[in-house]
Amino acid sequence: MPIFASKTECDDQLRQRIKEISGQEFQKCFQCGTCSGSCPMKEHINVFPRRVMALLQLGQKKALEEANTPWICAACHVCLVRCPRSIDIPRVMEAIRQVKLRENLDQVDPRRIEKEKIAELPQIAMVAGLRKFTS
Repeated sequence: MPIFASKTECDDQLRQRIKEISGQEFQKCFQCGTCSGSCPMKEHINVFPRRVMALLQLGQKKALEEANTPWICAACHVCLVRCPRSIDIPRVMEAIRQVKLRENLDQVDPRRIEKEKIAELPQIAMVAGLRKFTS
């Protein structure tokens, strides 16, 4: 699927915020695809990590908001270990989540979690999930 980029859709502030939060030079990514090929969560994401990096480089905020990749990322660091440019992609994914959460837009509403699910999930999993998905 092609990415259509235009200056009017490019969000330079988003790119700057992600760079500040993550501390990563994501512009160094040359789209080799190693991260996407290595990702153990690729069956559960709708946009591969390589494409997330391309969208970020182009400042495509709307397309990034539609991607579930930052929320599904397990931060296993396989992509970091294999990246030829040593870009810490899990940090970039965390920064994308943080930008969204700082806008007070939660990914999960704790009040909508079924009581049966709450009873069967370990408490540590609930706490970790709420830290990741809520502001």
